[in-house]
Order: sequence, then C-alpha cells, then structure tokens
Amino acid sequence: MSWRRALKDTARSGLAVEKTRLEPLVAVRGAVGLAIVIAVSLWAFGPAAAASSAFGAFQAAIATFQRSWRPRPELALASGTSLAVSTFLGYLTISREPLFLALLVVWTFAAGMSWAAGPTIGLIASSNVAIMLVTVTLPTSVAQAAGHAAMMIVGGVVQAALIVLFPVRRWGAHRDALADALAAEADYARRLRHDPVASFDPLPLMEARNAAAVTPRQARRRPAELHGARGIAERIRPVLASLADPAMGVPAEGHARDRVRELLAAAGAILDVAAHSIRRGEPVTVPGAALATFRTPDTGSILTGRPYRAASRLNTLLQDVLETAGGSTPKGTDRTPLVGIAPAAPSHRPGSRSRPTLLALIPTALRAMRKELRRGSPITRHATRVSAVAAAGYVLGTALPLGHGYWAPLTSVMVMRPDFSQTYSRAVARLGGTVVGVAVATAVVRLADPGTYLSGALAVVSAALMYLLMRTGQFAAQGCIAAYVVFLLGMGGEQWTQTVPERVLLTLLGGLLAMIAYAVYPAWETPRLRTRLADWLATQGRYAAMVFDAYADPALRNAPDVREALLTARTARAAWHTAVARATAEPVRHRGLSRTAADDAEDALAQLGRVAMLLEAHLPDRGATPVPAAAGLAEALRESTRQGAKGIRERRVPDWEAVRAAVAAWETEPPDGEEALLVPARLVLDALTELSEALDTAVPPMTLDGTSAVAEPVTKTGTGTGGVRSPGSP
Repeated sequence: MSWRRALKDTARSGLAVEKTRLEPLVAVRGAVGLAIVIAVSLWAFGPAAAASSAFGAFQAAIATFQRSWRPRPELALASGTSLAVSTFLGYLTISREPLFLALLVVWTFAAGMSWAAGPTIGLIASSNVAIMLVTVTLPTSVAQAAGHAAMMIVGGVVQAALIVLFPVRRWGAHRDALADALAAEADYARRLRHDPVASFDPLPLMEARNAAAVTPRQARRRPAELHGARGIAERIRPVLASLADPAMGVPAEGHARDRVRELLAAAGAILDVAAHSIRRGEPVTVPGAALATFRTPDTGSILTGRPYRAASRLNTLLQDVLETAGGSTPKGTDRTPLVGIAPAAPSHRPGSRSRPTLLALIPTALRAMRKELRRGSPITRHATRVSAVAAAGYVLGTALPLGHGYWAPLTSVMVMRPDFSQTYSRAVARLGGTVVGVAVATAVVRLADPGTYLSGALAVVSAALMYLLMRTGQFAAQGCIAAYVVFLLGMGGEQWTQTVPERVLLTLLGGLLAMIAYAVYPAWETPRLRTRLADWLATQGRYAAMVFDAYADPALRNAPDVREALLTARTARAAWHTAVARATAEPVRHRGLSRTAADDAEDALAQLGRVAMLLEAHLPDRGATPVPAAAGLAEALRESTRQGAKGIRERRVPDWEAVRAAVAAWETEPPDGEEALLVPARLVLDALTELSEALDTAVPPMTLDGTSAVAEPVTKTGTGTGGVRSPGSP
C-alpha cells in the first residue's frame, strides 16, 4: 500500500463515527461523580484545586470505560492514585526543566512499556502522563501540590464509590461476552445448513473465556446463569461442525442431510433464546417449533455412527445450556431429553477460572514489561518513540512564543499507539476533534461569558457527552475533551483567547511529531507476518498431534492437555489475524509474504485446525481400542510442523514427507477399526500440502514450448523427515 492511500484510509477511519449501543446511565453516573468533586472542591479549596480534582475524577471515570473484566471500582482507584503520584512528582521537578524533562522521558517510557501488560493498563498509563502535563502547572507550592494530589485521589474514590452504590449492569460486560459467544454459535449452526464446512471465528469464545475468569470476590457474587455456560458453549461448536461435515458420515444430500439441517436450524433457535436470556437476565422461553424438531422420535433411525453420536451429544449440551441460562429448568420444557434418542453422558462443567486481584496483577504486569524490554520488540520501539516525541514536543512547545507548551507533548502521548494505523487515525481524529470542540466551546464562552460555576457546569456537560459518545469514535470523543478542557481551564481563570490559538497550533505540532516519529522509527507488522504464521503452524500442529495421540492410546489421553493445546492455537490464530489487519493498513511492501499467499496459507491452517477439532469432538473413551498407526502420524505431525515453522521463518517452503509417509504406511495395511480415521488423516495432509503451495511463490522455469519445467508440485519431493527446502529447488 502506498503512503498516500495509507494516510487516506487512516484519516477516514479516524474521522468515522461508529454506530454502537450507548450507555446513558453509565455516562450520567460518571458525570455526577465529576460534578460532586468539582462542587466540593470549589466550595472548600477554590478553582485551582477544583480543576486538579476534576482531572482526577475525569480520568478515573474514563478508566472504568476501558474493556476490562476486572472490578471497575479498583480501576477508578488505581487511575486516580497513579495520576496523583504523577502530578506530585512532576510538580517537585517542574521548576528545574532538565530534571522535569528527565522525569517526563522516564515516565513516558514506562507508560509505553505498560502496553505489554494489556491495552487497559497501557491506556490508563498513557492518559495519566498526558494529564500530568496539565495538572503540574496548577499548584503554586509543594503543599498545594500535595493537596491537589490528594484531591485527585478523592476524585477516584468518589467514582469508585458511585460504582459500588449505583451499579449499572454490574455483570453486563460478562453477560454480553457469553451471549455473544452463544449467538455466534447460533449463527454458525444456521450457516452450516447451507455450507457444511463453513468457517467459524473463535474470537467470541475467546472473549467469553476471558470474561469467565473471576477474582474470589467476584466468584461469590456471580449470577447463577454465568456459571458453567461458557464451558458448554466451547463444546457445542465442534459438535455442530461434526454433525454437519460430510466427511464425518452424513451424505451431501438425502434424508440424513435433511434431518441434519432441521437439527441445525433448531439448535440455532435454541442458542439464540439462550443468548437473549443470558444477556437480559430473563427466563428462557424455548420456541415450540425447535422443541418439536428435537423431540422427533425418528432421529435414531435416520442417523447412525458418528452423526448419531454427534446428535446425542448435541442433545445433552443443549439441555445443559438451557438449564444454565435460565438458572433452572427452562420455561416450556421438562426434564425429558430434547432429542428423541438416548441421551449422552452428562457434560463436564468446569469450575471457576481464577483471576488474580488487581494487586496480584502487578508482578505479572512487570514480568510482561520485562519480557518485552529487548531490541526489536514493537512495545520497546513504541516506548522509545513516544518518550522521544514527548521530550521533543515539550522542548519545542516551551521554546515557541505561544505559552502552555504542554499541549504538544500531551497530544503526542494521547495519540501514539504501538501500531501505525491507530497512531495516524488518532492523530487525525484528535486534530479534527480539537478544532471542532474548541470552536464550539469558544462560541459558547463568547456568547454566554460564563463565570466560575457555570464554566464548571459546562465542563461537566462536556464530560458527560464524552462518556456517552466515547465508543462511537475518536473524533466525537476528542471534540468533547477539547470543550471540557476549555471550560475547565476557564473555570480556573484562563480566558478563551489564552487557550484556543495555542491549543490548536500545538495540537497540530504534537500530531505531526507523532506521525513523523512513526515514519522515521516504525514498528511495522508486515515483516513479522511470517513469524506469526509460523507460530500458528507450530501450535496448530501440536494440537492436531495431541488429538491423534488420544486415538493412539485412549488410556493415557489427557483431555486438559488437548484443551490447552487448542487454546494456545487459538491465541496464535488471533495474533495472526491482528497482525494481518495491521499490516493491511501499513504503507510497506509485503516483504516475502503477499496478501494472496497470506490468505491461502490462512485457509490451509484453518482447515488443519478444523480437522483436528472434528476429531476432538469424538475423542474415544479410556477403554476404547487403541489405534497404533495414529501414534506415527502424531509424531510426524509434531516434528514436521515444528521444522516447517522454522522453515517459514527462514523464508523456505515446508515439506511434509514425514507426514506423507505416515499416512501411506497407515493406508498400506489398515487394521480393523482404523479406516474411519484415514479420512481425517488424508485431510490433514491435504491442508499441509496447500500451505506449502501457498508459500511457494517462486516462478518455475519455462521450457521453449511455454510449459512449466517443474513436473511435480514442490510438496511431492522433499529433503527428508520434517525438512524444508527453498522455493524452486529440485
């Protein structure tokens, strides 16, 4: 992508206003907390202290809006306290500019490194540094600085107290995550009716898993309908795929396929009502048509073998999810099986996943930051880049005859992110939002000429609008923030003529510095695509190998190990998709992995994971007959994918001779009972072959008659077990 197109796309995304579900009650609660802090501070300490405490309450409320599954009161307290510490330390050094500049560099570098611990911590830390640049200018003595810091803590305490006293959908985010997972599976079931091999994005399941991890205090208060439903949802997805896939036994057409379509449609309807029940906290009312479909008595005579077992398993899982969603027996149902076949064994319901408390998270965050503190890490490059830009912006802003030079570094810290697209889109959004917000606020100030109290009220209104519109896009949020700062500083005695010109010009300077810094010292995701793909291949291969091991020796299989391998593969898949999304917006060439090759490789690895998932849905019991040939294939998969991942990182094409030999040996003399596994084994080999073909981008030599000189595909010849060879080599 060219620079011109990249800038155009990022500018458009930054100025876009998204349609999203607003949360007015949450916005009102945050605005009320801010109003309480401003009113008390004005009455007790005066405008300057009120402005500082307002910034603390404002930032504490913003922290609670970040996507986090942790308790919101703790986030408000942590945000207010960290801002207070930053402000006090900043004031102690502000009179000595070199010392303050050094503190700014260290503080900004630490904030940049905090992105390693997650986006919530990164956003809070970056916002604290940006606001600290404003608040250090408000006190006039050390005692005042300590008082202002204390008032910032009070602002965080007030916001935390309001969250405790007036909870708004206390478990709303957790309910939404679980409901989204069930709704995604309902949509998947309906798509499987028309496309038996339809793809499924596991991101909703990953979000639900993250939401299911709770602290001990949360576990004691979690609603009953959030217990165990996530584990059931995880098990429904492979059963749906196994029931629909023709490779598992149901023909593409005929009575069995028609029956499967009916079951899938009914499963989608039941999952939808379960999702609605969990999202709203209401009793489950199952549609009568869906119940009638599942209670048809002829299912057992139409489906046999694996499809029959899949339908039986789906029966049990749907009963479990309905009971869990409703907290008891669903309305309109009874305890009899839904499907007119014998019920499968009860599904396993795992216990609560433990999440560390906020204090216990600190060592984990420090370890994550230390792990990223290395040369070449994108987080380290971001921290270095943002600290250098903040220092340069502060020096330039101070040197320019505009006054209030902190606007330039403030803008840079607020807009800079570890990736290109967010940095550039936020820079454009901040500039556009600043111009609009300052223009509106200035017009109001000139027409109304508000005093101290009216300015404070207008600041609260601006903050309420920001809380309400924050999720609709950066442009709207930045406009509200600009108006909020104008009114708040006006409350402290500054005239609009002192704020408007410098804010616009220095905001432009800070945005330009951020954009130039990323162009000069980038952290492109495009060159790392091969590494992300290699990681996904290695984890996907390990997962598939463990599934085949479970068939090779059922007595020794360990279901939790298979589960952990699947979760690791999902994490690698999510990292790959994030990298591709970022690389798509970057103005750089593909550097060894074109978009077409990336898409084809992704399809191949998705197929590999799908085959493993289908086999996992039918893992044998511990007393089942072992399949010795599966052990050879599992070992070949494990070693070949490990070597193949290494080859991808080294820009070579993986070779799957060991896997091909294991499948061929299995086909030569298959013992009784092993034939059913041969189809998935061949599908695994086909998926790996397609991966190599996608990565083989070398142009083969041409003969005089215009035909290719390479008679066989690259994957038909190899260099040995689990090896790789360069594209175009013989």
